[in-house]
Amino acid sequence: MTKRIFIDGEAGTTGLEIRERLAAESAVRVASIAPEARKDPEARRSIMGEVDLVVLCLPDAAAIEAVSLADQLGNRAPRIVDASTAHRVADGWVYGFPELDAAQPDAIRTASRVTNPGCYPTGGIALIRPLVDAGLLPADYPVTVNAVSGYSGGGKSMIESYEVAHTAPDFELYGLGLAHKHVPELTRYGGLSRRPLFVPSVGNFRQGMLVSVPLHLDTLPGAPAADDLQNALEAHYRGAELVRVAPQAEVAKLGGRLDALSLNGTDTLELYVFANEAQRQVVLVARLDNLGKGAAGAAVQNIKLMLGL
Repeated sequence: MTKRIFIDGEAGTTGLEIRERLAAESAVRVASIAPEARKDPEARRSIMGEVDLVVLCLPDAAAIEAVSLADQLGNRAPRIVDASTAHRVADGWVYGFPELDAAQPDAIRTASRVTNPGCYPTGGIALIRPLVDAGLLPADYPVTVNAVSGYSGGGKSMIESYEVAHTAPDFELYGLGLAHKHVPELTRYGGLSRRPLFVPSVGNFRQGMLVSVPLHLDTLPGAPAADDLQNALEAHYRGAELVRVAPQAEVAKLGGRLDALSLNGTDTLELYVFANEAQRQVVLVARLDNLGKGAAGAAVQNIKLMLGL
């Protein structure tokens, strides 16, 4: 049976990426409204009542408004995947990272409302949560997360500043007020009790992302070896379709370098453990396409779980 989906915000970067991926799904039909009606609440509420699932690719305030429109439909309300930040830590919403733990796929499969992870938190949580669950990283450890993304992650205004106005710098740190909106998400789903220090940055490339977490091994309980962290990550993601932990033999061949752009156009998330045992230091790195597993790829993964595709 064909499932009908409405992408509210289909003309934006993430919406277009999701629509392109869903075009390959024969069991899905994407419903649209006329461009001039995209901001008409009545038109949006009407189409919401005709579909099985709605994907929200909207700014936070607009996403909250869209949920309110869906609520007005009562028992005809569709299931929702929200790609905005609005409901990432909200009660009643299931976090859309199926690889979080063994129970998460079923939680997503049966949920009526799923919040898509942020691109940065996808990498950070993927590295941190397995180590917390394995007892290798204390929940109150002072974690630092450093990350760089392509400018497409910044939305329409940032894309225009790079591609049209050419006013953006080649590289910049931002979020230096240390109150980035992704921190609550990193904390909760990373399994942390202490707020992590998160330092994002953006480079002059359209898409691609590296998220890194440096650790001093001797400050961790039992002073584990780098192999212990490697083994914990491999055990957690064994059998995962979209998450891959790079073997140490492969890491050694990289020569201590990692290209942020090499997964562009894919929905894969790769995890690396770079280690210097003599210095008792490691840097954990996640690599992904911020428009893939960091946005549209994750949304389609959740859609397929929810609709049984």
